Amino acid sequence: MSFSTIIGMLAAVCTTVSFIPQVVKTIKTGQTKDISLSMYVIFTAGIFFWLIYGIMIVDVPIIAANTITLLLTGTVLFLKIKNG
Repeated sequence: MSFSTIIGMLAAVCTTVSFIPQVVKTIKTGQTKDISLSMYVIFTAGIFFWLIYGIMIVDVPIIAANTITLLLTGTVLFLKIKNG
């Protein structure tokens, strides 16, 4: 495994794991009032496009990180839309 792949994987783990506390808090409390809908729509779309990009260039760290992050941000986005 190349050094650049290791760095990519570390970056992917850090950025992906950073969303877990928000998802857990949102699920536990059901509170989404202070979460920006437009930010989460734009961010989730960006993650989706990063995932497509990773698939196109066949880059495992990008694919893995953005698949997981898409699930996490999608959960918060769903709850934000559901809760109004």
